[in-house]
Amino acid sequence: MTQLIGVFELFRVGLGPSSSHTVGPMRAARAFVLGAANLAGGVAKLRVTLMGSLAWTGRGHATDVAVYAGLAGMEPAVAEPDAVFALATAARAANALVVPALGHVEIEIVFDRLTPTPEHPNTMRFEALTPAGAVLLAETWFSVGGGFVLREGECAAEESGAAIPYAFASADQMLAMAAASGLSIAGLQLANEVAVRPIAQVRAHLAQIATTMEACIERGLAGDGILPGGLKVRRRAKSLADRAAERTLRNAATPTAAMDHASLWAIAVNEENAAGGRVVTAPTNGAAGVIPAVLRYIRLYHPEAGPGAADDFLLAAGAIGGLAKRNASISGAEVGCQGEVGVACAMAAAGLASALGGTPQQVENAAEIGLEHHLGMTCDPIGGLVQIPCIERNAMGAVKAITAASLALSGDGIHRVSLDQAIATMRQTGLDMHSKYKETAQGGLAVHVTEC
Repeated sequence: MTQLIGVFELFRVGLGPSSSHTVGPMRAARAFVLGAANLAGGVAKLRVTLMGSLAWTGRGHATDVAVYAGLAGMEPAVAEPDAVFALATAARAANALVVPALGHVEIEIVFDRLTPTPEHPNTMRFEALTPAGAVLLAETWFSVGGGFVLREGECAAEESGAAIPYAFASADQMLAMAAASGLSIAGLQLANEVAVRPIAQVRAHLAQIATTMEACIERGLAGDGILPGGLKVRRRAKSLADRAAERTLRNAATPTAAMDHASLWAIAVNEENAAGGRVVTAPTNGAAGVIPAVLRYIRLYHPEAGPGAADDFLLAAGAIGGLAKRNASISGAEVGCQGEVGVACAMAAAGLASALGGTPQQVENAAEIGLEHHLGMTCDPIGGLVQIPCIERNAMGAVKAITAASLALSGDGIHRVSLDQAIATMRQTGLDMHSKYKETAQGGLAVHVTEC
C-alpha cells in the first residue's frame, strides 16, 4: 500500500533554525521521555549522544537547545521560542532538568563526531541511566529531514497507512491518474488527503499553514539587528522592504519589482528561522522561505487566481514534495541543499503553475524545471549556522520558482526531462556527494569564508 506523505507531513509549524537539527531532535527527545515514563523513580540521568551531521553542526543549529526542550516535554508546534532558549540556558547551567514523569534528573548531551552513522547522517542515541550508571532504556533515533523522525527499527511510521484513492508513487503515475480522472494535481492530492482526514480538518490545516506563513513574513519584515550565532549577520528584510516601499511612493518601481518582493519575503522568513522563530517547515526549515514568498506573490500579483488559490497552491506543492521525499530525500545531510531549497523551489513552482490554471503536464513541468536547476547544490553552512548561504538561497529559490512556473505555463507541458528523472538524479547526486558538502560545515563556503 502506498502511504500518504501529504500536506500534514510536509507543512508543519515549528521553530527555527532547522527542521532536521532542531524540530526533529525536539520531537525525538519528547517521544523518548514519554516512552520512559514507566521508569519513574529509577532514572537519575539522561544521556543524549548526537552523531553525524547533528554533531558537526548541532551547536549552530541549536540541536542541544531542542533536545533540552523535548526532554522537558515541549512540542515544536506550540513551544514559545523565548521559553525554549531560557529553558536551555538554565539546563546547561545546572546540568539537569525537570523531566515529565521522571522528575529532576541529570542531563548529559554529547556531540560525537567519531562514531560512524551508516543508517542516517542525523543519528541520536537516548539513554536513561540509574544512579549507578546502568542503562535502563536506550533508543536510537534518526532525524530524516523536514522534522520527520524515526526510531531505529521503524519504517516510515509517521506516514498514514489509510487507503488512498490516487496512490501515485511517481510523477508519471500522477499524470496518468490525472488524465484518467480528469482531476488536477491539486485535486488528486485533496482526494488523498480527505481519504485520511475529514475535509474540514484538511481545509483548516491549509488555512493555518497559510496564516502562519504570512505571519512569519510580517515578523521578519519587522525584525532588525544582528542574528544570533557569532557571524554578525545583520537582518536586512526590513531595510529591503522600506526601500521597495519608498520606490513605490516615488512611482519609481523597477521592472523587477515582483521578483524583488519575492526575494525580500523569502529573506524575511529565513531571518526569522535563523533567529529561532516560529516558521512553517516547507518542506524543511532551511528552505522555509521559498513557499511563503511565492504564496504571497500569488496573492499580491495574481489576484485573478481567486480565493481558492492558496489551497490549490499548497495541495499541488504537497504532491510534488511527497514525491521528492518518497523517491529521494529532503534532508540536507543526505543529499545537500538540492533536497531542501531545490525541492522547495519545485514545490513552489508546481503550486504557482497550479494556482494559475496550469494543466497537470504544465504543473509537473514547472516542478521539474525548478528542481533541475538546483541539482548538485551542496549544503555548506558557514559556522554551522542556517544563515550563510541559506538565507539568500531561499530568495533565489523563490525567484527560480516563479521563473520555472512562467516557463512551464508558456509551453504545452511537453518536455524532454521528466520530474521523475530529475528526482532520481537528485538522489544519485546526493549519494555521490562527499559528506563534507552535506550539512557538516567541513567543505565549500564553510571552510573558505572566515567566520568572524
